[in-house]
Amino acid sequence: MSAEAAVAPTPAPLRPQRVAPVATVSFFLGVALLAHLGFTAWNLVAAAVGGLLVWLAAIDLESRLIPNRIVLPAAAFVLVAAFVVDPARGIEHVVAAIAAGAFLLMAAAVRPGALGMGDVKLALLLGALLGADVLTALCIGFSLVAATALVLVARRGRSALKHQLPLAPFLAAGAIATLLLS
Repeated sequence: MSAEAAVAPTPAPLRPQRVAPVATVSFFLGVALLAHLGFTAWNLVAAAVGGLLVWLAAIDLESRLIPNRIVLPAAAFVLVAAFVVDPARGIEHVVAAIAAGAFLLMAAAVRPGALGMGDVKLALLLGALLGADVLTALCIGFSLVAATALVLVARRGRSALKHQLPLAPFLAAGAIATLLLS
């Protein structure tokens, strides 16, 4: 068997009919974030990542995966940008990225299968973006997923407890809300 045959093809992250709506929401969210935050180099990075979070949430909703080829380079880019734009706060962003990633990694280790490694890497990206404010984003995101879970249990009963929710949309919402609150 050749090496090419041994490697499975990478599935498309989104169905073609979903690309245009996701791109539209992503673009307008980025523009709204930039308008809200003001036009600075760092806010341009934040707006771009805000748009990227829409893509990651949509991909996770559809495939239950958060692609490494997107989230890891984005996290690296944001950390480099943090040092370039504001070297004094660069360390804060590195520490927040490591702490947020480690927090979700511990949760994934305690309850395997409940969280995926993509969620851990997404937390790393959020820490890189938000610095110390990542705690606010995680609290908002986990509150949203808890509220959604409670609604599902109220509507479907105990059978809803077996349903797994993708975490990226809730973490993305928490990060976007944190950016809007700043």
